[in-house]
Amino acid sequence: MLSPATILIVLAFAAAYALLSRRIEASIVTLPMIFTALGLAIGSAGLDMVPEQIDQDAIHLIAEITLILLLFSDASGVRRQDLAGNAAIPARMLLIGMGMAIVLGTLVARWVSPDQPWTLALLVAAILTPTDAALGQGVLTNSKVPKRIGQSINVESGLNDGLALPVVLVAAILAADGMASHAGAVPDNIALFALGQVTLGPLAGLVIGFGAAKLLDLAVDRNATTTVAQGLYFLAVAFFSFFAAEAVGGNGFIAAFVGGFVFGNTLRAPSLFIREFMEGEGQLLTLLTFLIFGAVLAPVGLEHATWQTATLSVLFLTVVRMLPIWLCLAGTGLSTYEKLFLGWFGPRGLASILFALLVLERFDIPGGEELVACVVLTVLMSIVLHGLTATPLSNRFARTAAPAR
Repeated sequence: MLSPATILIVLAFAAAYALLSRRIEASIVTLPMIFTALGLAIGSAGLDMVPEQIDQDAIHLIAEITLILLLFSDASGVRRQDLAGNAAIPARMLLIGMGMAIVLGTLVARWVSPDQPWTLALLVAAILTPTDAALGQGVLTNSKVPKRIGQSINVESGLNDGLALPVVLVAAILAADGMASHAGAVPDNIALFALGQVTLGPLAGLVIGFGAAKLLDLAVDRNATTTVAQGLYFLAVAFFSFFAAEAVGGNGFIAAFVGGFVFGNTLRAPSLFIREFMEGEGQLLTLLTFLIFGAVLAPVGLEHATWQTATLSVLFLTVVRMLPIWLCLAGTGLSTYEKLFLGWFGPRGLASILFALLVLERFDIPGGEELVACVVLTVLMSIVLHGLTATPLSNRFARTAAPAR
């Protein structure tokens, strides 16, 4: 349990951020940077004001809830007509670039740590390949970024964690010495599991997003609902998409993104209030997630950091990400700056944290401490580097790229 003094400090920072949010958003400082730093300051690496017995399940739950809401909310703002002519960009990034990044990441991880098995190298690559919607907000909300670039980043971050999960589980099975006590850690048929994840997840999201939008339109037409209650409805639909997909064997995160996209493009009723409500909820949860990351997970990772884990973190944020994206976007007509921008803005955050927690919870992984250290260092570097560069690099589009189209 947090002490009253600790809670007051966190609330004071949250209030200060809210009061200065416009100026902060115009600067190079981001919400994840502020609250990760606060977490480090009040955690065991600093003032030691946070109890060590915070359950990993609680951290996992908060991060999962945050990711569900961000995926659904961000996707609901993507317009079908804006994406239609540029769907090849995120498709290439997901279907070609992602696979290339996992292969290259495995080779790089093995090269940096030749004493570690290939299976652990594959696991590290699979965990650190997915990108994060929470850390990409500064780019997604910048009006100077062309729509096709911002929406490609949004779609990629919305779908790649679901595509990576089967690879993460296969790599964890191969890397594990033994199974943890949790039942159902390994699917009976991993190929069937992977197929269900990438087919039933989108299908569940499509059905629920479409049906939920039609029901809300009907309620609005008949004056049966209130504007405030629609915010609650939006929350319920986001979580319903996730859990319905999980119940039928699909990937809940893919379902949340697809559900949000279909919901936003099907709904006829005004939805500005709903999106603003969801953005506020998302900010609150993002604040809490990165605060806990800084206070609880970051000190553990930093304690086990080595030159190998630091080198890997730098390489995964640069070469391992940027080279595959550059290659897979050849022939798309994108400018050099646009391809470099898409390659650089693949921030690592919630998805990598969730996968690391999932693997360590279900499997006995030799070298688990190094795995945590690598994930923590990569996320920390991403929070700082992508946060510092989001505004200045986005603003360069005003001089280097054509207007948003």
